[in-house]
Amino acid sequence: MDTAPAVPGLVLPDDPLAPAPAPAGGGALVGYARVSTRDQKLDRQLRALEAAGCVRVFADKQSGRDADRPELRACLAYLRPGDTLVVASLDRLARSLADLITLVADLRRAGVGFRSLHEALDTTTPGGRLVFHVFAALAEFIRELIVEGTKEGLEAARAAGTRLGRPPAMTPEQVRHARDLLTRPDNSVASIARLLGVSRSTLYKHVPELSGGRRTALAPRKAPDPH
Repeated sequence: MDTAPAVPGLVLPDDPLAPAPAPAGGGALVGYARVSTRDQKLDRQLRALEAAGCVRVFADKQSGRDADRPELRACLAYLRPGDTLVVASLDRLARSLADLITLVADLRRAGVGFRSLHEALDTTTPGGRLVFHVFAALAEFIRELIVEGTKEGLEAARAAGTRLGRPPAMTPEQVRHARDLLTRPDNSVASIARLLGVSRSTLYKHVPELSGGRRTALAPRKAPDPH
């Protein structure tokens, strides 16, 4: 089965967990195990998968957040139509609910079943497919809630006059300080930029008077002649 692990983000197919195409003959049970660090042991998962009848087990020793899991890639490439991928628990396979739904849907389209021993889920059965349909609907609902919440938050912030986006590279106080420093002939643009912790281009951007060189407008005003 030549497919890569699912990527973050939910993309539901037309029917992600419809019954898989009927295989020509009985397939094999293929296991996948994972621990987050090299110090953790795979023994318990391996025993459970072997007891379930897995003829081969692939195992990774790295965080589930890491999209590059070589043994998972190898496992997915090894699977053939009619096989069933077996894991000790759902969190050993997927990094998120959306990731799980996408991966199981990919397996289904390839004619591969999926079983999780701890949760007693089996997509080769009507009951197991029903549970995953609920999972898919829940994942989509959560995604819509996040999008709607983000939209409402941005609208409320705009209504309150909150500035959105990245903060300015220079504060108004820094701009005033820069102008004051520029009134002193011995201060160069480079030295002022270093003092304020910004680049020269940032200084030129926020003090437009500099675009044509040191202007007389930046020079200190002469005190009126009392005579």
